[in-house]
Amino acid sequence: MYVCSCFGITEQQVRDHADTGACTPRQIASACKAGTDCGGCVRRIQALLGRGACPRRELIDGGAPEPLGVEADAVEPAALSEAA
Repeated sequence: MYVCSCFGITEQQVRDHADTGACTPRQIASACKAGTDCGGCVRRIQALLGRGACPRRELIDGGAPEPLGVEADAVEPAALSEAA
């Protein structure tokens, strides 16, 4: 069944992206554009993702290094001004 009619994304495609590590609607959007046009499918994507296990989240909780984007957000503004 189609989840995103704007880009022709199916439930199975969303599940496949989730299996490869896309844990949020934003990550699904990055993977296949679903939810980036009219936004009508975002709630359905959220429902498909649910609150189940996320491979990426399990790695981070297990002590694996966080993705680069997360580390960059953790830099304090004062540290940025000192670097400049």
